[in-house]
Amino acid sequence: MNGSILIIDDEPSICTSLEFALEDDYYVWSATNVEDGFHILKENMIDLCLLDLRIGRENGMDVLKQIKAFDRNIVVIMITAYGSISSSVEALQAGAYSYLTKPLNMDELHSVLQRSFQYVKLHRQVNYLTNELDKKYSQEGFLARSQSMRNVFKLMDKVKQVNTNVLITGESGTGKELAARSLHFSGPRQREHFEVVNCAAIPEQLLESELFGHEKGAFTGAVQTKKGKFEEAEGGTIFLDEIGEMPLPVQVKLLRVLQTKEIVRLGSNQTLYLDVRVIAATNKDLKAEVEAGRFREDLYFRLNVIELHLPPLRERKDDILLLTRHFIQVLNEELNTSIKGMTKRAQQYLEMYSFPGNIRELRNIIESSMVITEGEYIEEEDLPETVAAVEGQEINTDLPGEAGRSLKKVEEEHIKRTLEVFNGRRKRTAQALGISERSLRDKIKRYHLSE
Repeated sequence: MNGSILIIDDEPSICTSLEFALEDDYYVWSATNVEDGFHILKENMIDLCLLDLRIGRENGMDVLKQIKAFDRNIVVIMITAYGSISSSVEALQAGAYSYLTKPLNMDELHSVLQRSFQYVKLHRQVNYLTNELDKKYSQEGFLARSQSMRNVFKLMDKVKQVNTNVLITGESGTGKELAARSLHFSGPRQREHFEVVNCAAIPEQLLESELFGHEKGAFTGAVQTKKGKFEEAEGGTIFLDEIGEMPLPVQVKLLRVLQTKEIVRLGSNQTLYLDVRVIAATNKDLKAEVEAGRFREDLYFRLNVIELHLPPLRERKDDILLLTRHFIQVLNEELNTSIKGMTKRAQQYLEMYSFPGNIRELRNIIESSMVITEGEYIEEEDLPETVAAVEGQEINTDLPGEAGRSLKKVEEEHIKRTLEVFNGRRKRTAQALGISERSLRDKIKRYHLSE
């Protein structure tokens, strides 16, 4: 089907004849009064409306304005037996796409409808691309100089131009969705939709509807027809995030879609052919999930044509400071701050940290530190406790005396001795150490020092 049409005309014979003429190519609804017409509009996805200029006592111009107020994206074609130049101009000024006179010439009508639906497609495409450009898709996950990420880039360059299914693996926070977006927006499908479905965030009973859509009345709460993400992604890419969380019953239906390239909305008997690229992602070991019986082996092989593994940040130590500088620059604009960088000591603590939350955690750490710091440079004391409290990491154990001990341990003992000298008085201690009372308070709490 090419789209959905609503006919609003007070002559039942006109509605019946138009339905018969159009139903092979379009989803068609009709109404002989305005109230029923709006009831259909509210419960169904209508692309185009054939609207009579006079509907009983209703003025079609007023109805046109009401339709545009309800959904400005609905294309309206006015039809009337009382055509005039003034009424056609008024209709076009009010937002009508075209104007036809009765008796309708069916060849002309089909021609106008074809042009109208081309307009609908282009208009939606422009809106979509405009929204995509307005979004700030940062490339922070792909700022890298480490060899492990260079290998990732090399594989992505090969994969982005083909339609092969891709499985992206890696821990949470490594940038799996960013990698999927990069594959889509740098490839031949970049002008079409990129749709995201988080399989872990949607209840099982709703996931099938989210993926494949449903007809009105297909289940309790289905008050109107709804396209699924696969339909929305026609010609483009669908990204199935956290695919390892997909319930087995939905896995069976997804497998069929991958095999046949066809979907059927819930509550419908009509098969829709789709051209959609599938990119899936998981932080689970899907092989282990297959062995445990929680993931279908045949689906795993369908999805894992190409595996793109994103290494954790702890294996990309060369990228930590590069990413840090980028985050400071980006966050200065977002937070309206003017932080110039980090002290050497703070950098050392970042490089010693394991980053269980990966790139996402690094960004949060930098943002938190930029808010807390009182100077132009982020210091070790500004870092979250989980980072600054890294134990047992010696900077250089070959150096004599204090030089061979961790910065944290040296600072802890120095603050403790200074507090003892000034009998626990924080103001005098802070002055002697050359830091603020707030910073001293934070360090006392961090090192669990008793005064």
